Amino acid sequence: MENVKEGFIPVTGGNVWYRISGNGPGMPLLVLHRGPGSKSSDSDPVRQLGTDRPVIQYDQLGCGKSDRPTDTDLWTMERYVEELEQIVETLELEEFHLLAHSWGTMLAASYLFKKPAGVRSVIFSGPALDAQRWEQDQRNYLKQFPQEIQETIERSEREQTTDSPEYQEAMMAYYKRHLCRVDPWPKEMEEDLQDMNQQVYNFMWGASEFTVTGTLKHFDATDRLPEIEIPALFTCGRFDEATPETTEYYAGLVPDAEFHVFENSSHTPEIEEPEAFVETVREWVNGQELRPGA
Repeated sequence: MENVKEGFIPVTGGNVWYRISGNGPGMPLLVLHRGPGSKSSDSDPVRQLGTDRPVIQYDQLGCGKSDRPTDTDLWTMERYVEELEQIVETLELEEFHLLAHSWGTMLAASYLFKKPAGVRSVIFSGPALDAQRWEQDQRNYLKQFPQEIQETIERSEREQTTDSPEYQEAMMAYYKRHLCRVDPWPKEMEEDLQDMNQQVYNFMWGASEFTVTGTLKHFDATDRLPEIEIPALFTCGRFDEATPETTEYYAGLVPDAEFHVFENSSHTPEIEEPEAFVETVREWVNGQELRPGA
């Protein structure tokens, strides 16, 4: 792609890598990746929107191409919000849209609760806005799997052997149904999973999707969602870890929010239904800029 600019931004605790794809005339779209401990995608189809508007990705501190300090004092929601503020300030983003995936939706909500100026709209993709509810939804899904898989996962968590091949195999069966249903997985997706910063993931989340033991264990933004006064779109896949029921429930708490389900996706519609995902994002952000009085 032409018109790609990348570099590093100093934030509290180190330097984070960022990339801006395209320089279209619309307001920038700032993407918050999933995780914690994951990174931006080089093949993210949303980068195609660069012809419409600049698309900004960044790897959160500890992830991807950004610095990877090991100080656990850095792995707090407050610091990640501060990091986001520092990026917005450095890139001089006066008006922009937010697109947040999974853990990124926790970060987006926490940021929006501070009433920052300039955010025109937000998309919560596969939202994880209540850690306990997320855990419960995964456990409900797990009941639909063969007994053997359930037992392997429960035993591995109990005995803290979640690095065993048996556990990895059981988790892969789960992921192929609720994380990404494309078979085989794209190479980049497999590499991303291997490149994940497990220290950050384990410290903030825990050993697995089913048991939140980290610092986000009691994260719950639901009480404050009505405070979000900017236009909001909530999306998920039909088979998403962020279940349609839960995602629609969150959408109902935000004034005038919209809700959309990708019928052939789980937790990564940008990989499973890239054209539909890009078109949904494009229509949404364009629509917000065309609204009367916007």
